[in-house]
Amino acid sequence: MAEFSVGERDFLLDGRPVRLLSGALHYFRVHEAQWGHRLAMLRAMGLNCVETYVPWNLHEPEPGRYEDPEALGRFLDAARAAGLWAIVRPGPYICAEWENGGLPHWLTGPLGRRTRTADEEFLVPVERWFARLLPQVVERQIDRGGPVLMVQIENEYGSWGSDARYLRRIERALRASGLVVPLFTSDGPEDHMLTGGSVPGALATVNFGSGARAAFGTLRGHRPSGPLMCMEFWCGWFDHWGDEHAVRDADEAADALREILECGASVNVYMAHGGSNFGGWAGANRSGEVQDGALEPTATSYDYDAPIDEAGRPTAKFLAFREVLARYAGGPLPEVPPAPAPLAAPVRGLLTAWAPARTVLDVLGGEEREGRTPPTFEELGVDRGLVRYRVRIPGPRRPYPLRAPGLRDRAVVYVDGVRAGVLSEEYDTLPEPVAGPAEVELWAESLGRVNYGPRTGEPKGLTGGVLHERQFLHGVRARGLRLSSFTPDGVSRIAFGETREDAPPGLYRGELTVTGPGDARLRLPGWGRGFVWVNGFCLGRYWWIGAQEALFVPGPVLREGGNEIWVLELEEGGGALFLDPV
Repeated sequence: MAEFSVGERDFLLDGRPVRLLSGALHYFRVHEAQWGHRLAMLRAMGLNCVETYVPWNLHEPEPGRYEDPEALGRFLDAARAAGLWAIVRPGPYICAEWENGGLPHWLTGPLGRRTRTADEEFLVPVERWFARLLPQVVERQIDRGGPVLMVQIENEYGSWGSDARYLRRIERALRASGLVVPLFTSDGPEDHMLTGGSVPGALATVNFGSGARAAFGTLRGHRPSGPLMCMEFWCGWFDHWGDEHAVRDADEAADALREILECGASVNVYMAHGGSNFGGWAGANRSGEVQDGALEPTATSYDYDAPIDEAGRPTAKFLAFREVLARYAGGPLPEVPPAPAPLAAPVRGLLTAWAPARTVLDVLGGEEREGRTPPTFEELGVDRGLVRYRVRIPGPRRPYPLRAPGLRDRAVVYVDGVRAGVLSEEYDTLPEPVAGPAEVELWAESLGRVNYGPRTGEPKGLTGGVLHERQFLHGVRARGLRLSSFTPDGVSRIAFGETREDAPPGLYRGELTVTGPGDARLRLPGWGRGFVWVNGFCLGRYWWIGAQEALFVPGPVLREGGNEIWVLELEEGGGALFLDPV
């Protein structure tokens, strides 16, 4: 048993000064069978601690229905076995480039701007969730022989609001669960962020990618005493679809890390290992200085240009960081563990079965609802996936522009069963006018809910209705298709036919024969945009626009011999698939 505390200038372990050399590794972005390897890589880089967020929406997809919240406890046990301390950041909001910043869609949908405030309709579900989650953290605190040193109050709240009553309520909920370890906040090193996000009596930390002396100077202006810590040292960055892969020079990043440590501060490298946004859980951002511009959805890869890459291998940045951290590690560093075995040989495959999207919706979709105005994804209970909207244009009438103002985020449109175009927030009008009468279908897709800024929690779908000329079309029918409905049992009920040469949208199915399973990358040249599953495991979204050319396939997902693969193509594409060793 041990006691960890916050001193006047240092963190204290049983009364002795200790420096935290931490790295961010999110258990939910790494296949569980590979946790041990990734944690060993952190130790080998020179770190003594691991930090993780907890995504509420992953573990409570519907009110009161939980999915494996015990994963956090297993991860903390793995950290202890690897010889690492742990920092837990349970939210309720986490940002993390994660869908909706970790907040459940079923809560942000009806509450809107009342989320992350001292509104009882927000706080009651938060406290219920904490009561379910936190006992496993409590029993793994350092004073009970576990690895947990600190727990965060909310996350970067100063970038969002200034409701001090809300932060106090979150603090009380954490303490009421039985947590006795120090609590902390983390915010950007700016006056308004530290003023809005700090909690009296709790340690304040700052997040930045460079300029440690200036950042800590700002922090000292607000907190004259207490240990200095950069809770998020941004050593790389994440990718948006359509952008180039983000890269930060290894030596420049190592110099920035060295500056933090020369200030006598502790650090949490964000990210030490990024992993992947499996399951379509990637979030999105808004462009512009105040994050209120165009939607920028995050890619499936969360490689982050981290020192440990998406496949768990050391990079030049790893070696540069290891050299810097070795001076502060208090002893020789462990040997770098070998990377997991890659796929033994490349595999080429063809998908031989196909079912149209309408057939898939009939089998796996929810109930169709009809209303005067289109329901949002949130009203239909769709977190990740699609909604098919159907509406009739009355007639006879001459051709008029057909618009979907407020569309979030993208929709493939059919008029009388014929594809008429793809709409988005930026281009919300079909290229050709539409005459009446006509039947219109809009297959709307969420590209990821916003995870940061004032538009976090905004609804998805046809939020502004459907306009023909300037007239709203009423009587809209809507039916949702959730990604979570794609299970082996569900897909087995779909009637597949042979694939077609014109490669229309729909669900494709086939088999990849593997000899020597191991970590791999799946390439889909010629395909458009959609999602991929291997043996029922959702790898995430693919999209021809980049920034990534292939999806990471963890070796534990594959098996010797036949491996079933499903591809949900949403626009148009097709052809061969290629599984390559990493």
